Amino acid sequence: MDIVYHQPVLAEVAVGYLVTDLNGIYVDCTLGGGGHGHLILQKLSLKGFLIGLDADGDAIENSNKRLKGFINKSLRQTFYDQLDIALHQLEKYPVDGFFYDLGLSSFHVDQVKRGFSYQVEAPLDMRFDQGQKLTAAEVLNDYGLESLERIIREYGEENYWRPIAAKIVKNRAVAKLKTTRDLVEIVRSIVGERKLQKSLARVFQAIRIEVNKELERLKNSLELAFQYSKEGARIVTISYHSLEDRIVKEFFRYKALDCICPDNLPDCVCDKVAEMRLLTRKVITPSMEEIRSNPRARSARLRAAEKIVPFVQN
Repeated sequence: MDIVYHQPVLAEVAVGYLVTDLNGIYVDCTLGGGGHGHLILQKLSLKGFLIGLDADGDAIENSNKRLKGFINKSLRQTFYDQLDIALHQLEKYPVDGFFYDLGLSSFHVDQVKRGFSYQVEAPLDMRFDQGQKLTAAEVLNDYGLESLERIIREYGEENYWRPIAAKIVKNRAVAKLKTTRDLVEIVRSIVGERKLQKSLARVFQAIRIEVNKELERLKNSLELAFQYSKEGARIVTISYHSLEDRIVKEFFRYKALDCICPDNLPDCVCDKVAEMRLLTRKVITPSMEEIRSNPRARSARLRAAEKIVPFVQN
């Protein structure tokens, strides 16, 4: 397969926040096509080291080709909530910085047969890791009505969550859903043509998040990244929808608090200390020039924070 190298989003800004020590250890938790990883390696000295993680074996294979000129790296196929295992195996911690480019990458969209896109007909797969058992087809055909409603409402933030879930259950009683076209036609029958594109994007996002357990993994991974960071390390994230961004925002906010006592208490009794310093009080968004040259950047939101407490070996 010919490799197309997509332009990484907010690349210079992200790497600028992330890399503070040219000899440091950095983890790209969402390697994808290797775009951000390539820029990180270009900035590091030969004493620096990049660990690239991705649940998708094809992404690891293609990134190995893109980054073949760099010897100071190790690429691992794993979900980012298992980053601690990779770090222990490599004996590369504490870490100087963790980077996340969340959600669906251009690399995944290009894998037509994987069913991530509603633009073409493909099997209902949507797995980042082809070795896992749960697929989009199983979610759509086996989950109960209430579970489907919750997924489409919470993960897709879709206004028509109830009738779409009901139609899925009704249709699958006649014949199981097999392809993306089956799901597209269900959504079309509920929302019509005018709202179709936005609703499809939200529904496909919801099912993909459930298949890959993305939000649960993100929460766990951020905590692991903090634990395995040295003092002064940076965590930099780029998110593309409110669910991911909210998780990151709340994680950074809590770590930056030095007290969590109720306002009505005269003195602090919680013993909470600030553990991170916010580097981006407000999210950083792409310029109009970047959006014009790279439409995927349109909804990108970058946040960054710095650890201000020492690394503690568990």
